[in-house]
Amino acid sequence: MGYIVMDMEWNQAMSSQSAVFNKLPIHLRGEIIQIGAVRLTDDFLPGDEFQIDVRPVFFKKMHYKVEKLTGIDKYRLEHGLGFKEAFAKFREWCGEGTTFLTWGCDDRNIMEQNIIVHDLDWDWIDRWINLQVIYNVQTEAGRNQTGLSIAMEHFGIEQTRVAHDALGDAYNTSLVCSKLDLLSGIEQYDNASKVLSIKNCKVQNGGDNAQEAIEHNAFTGYPTREEAFSSKAVSAPECPVCGGTLSCSRWINQGDRRYMALCSCKDDGQFLVRIKLRLTADDTWTVNRIIYRADEKQIQYYKSKAHPEGRRRKRRSKKATAAHSHS
Repeated sequence: MGYIVMDMEWNQAMSSQSAVFNKLPIHLRGEIIQIGAVRLTDDFLPGDEFQIDVRPVFFKKMHYKVEKLTGIDKYRLEHGLGFKEAFAKFREWCGEGTTFLTWGCDDRNIMEQNIIVHDLDWDWIDRWINLQVIYNVQTEAGRNQTGLSIAMEHFGIEQTRVAHDALGDAYNTSLVCSKLDLLSGIEQYDNASKVLSIKNCKVQNGGDNAQEAIEHNAFTGYPTREEAFSSKAVSAPECPVCGGTLSCSRWINQGDRRYMALCSCKDDGQFLVRIKLRLTADDTWTVNRIIYRADEKQIQYYKSKAHPEGRRRKRRSKKATAAHSHS
């Protein structure tokens, strides 16, 4: 298993009421414009580096705050790659079986959102570690969200790379990794992340009308695709809020072994559930499942995919009416 420290920069919409949101299945918090990463060595030291600029297609106009913070402008991004091509290059560089280490919780959510709006595979990025949890446990920093610069200062690390640059921040984060007992931190991470949740993560993830994944699970070891899909653990999920029973609509096949359903809980409302089936090297099937709290846009998106025939009939009816009126 490889460990990769990753950081990203992303652009934002100029307004939360931007018309572009009407075209998207989720409320996109940020469109990735730069990916930077550092592969850790076996001794958890900085190793190979990766960086790529990504040309935006939804938020094409640079938000003035993002441009000021990162120094990235639209002219530079004109030479960037489209997200699909950039993502493919990043995946090839990472390889399989990767665990991503990030400083904070935003990068995972932004990456998942960008993958979904571009209709790409997300099953290979299911292993993430928020390094702030390990840092806070090992330095007794408590539940506050500690800035990367504070962590560097704590360990006496001199900043030699530019801040708010994806590769620069990833490199600086990898230097912090070298000062942590990372092996112990990773072994204890699942328990520590439950006990010592970073309070600002939940606040940030709920802000700006963003639709973040509230559950991300993997189910492994199914001998056939049919058994994987029919498993109640997979296709009959519990409510991620109260643990009660969810009532799910029919699953919509989106191609490439991807499906989605709209599920509801009598107490906690509606959820959009997405699953992705994958055949592994040992000829067993794995299922990755993401659950979102569904807003009106997601509900309408599901309905548009569930009833495309109705839309076509309406269009044919309008054409027939128009033809009749001209005859």
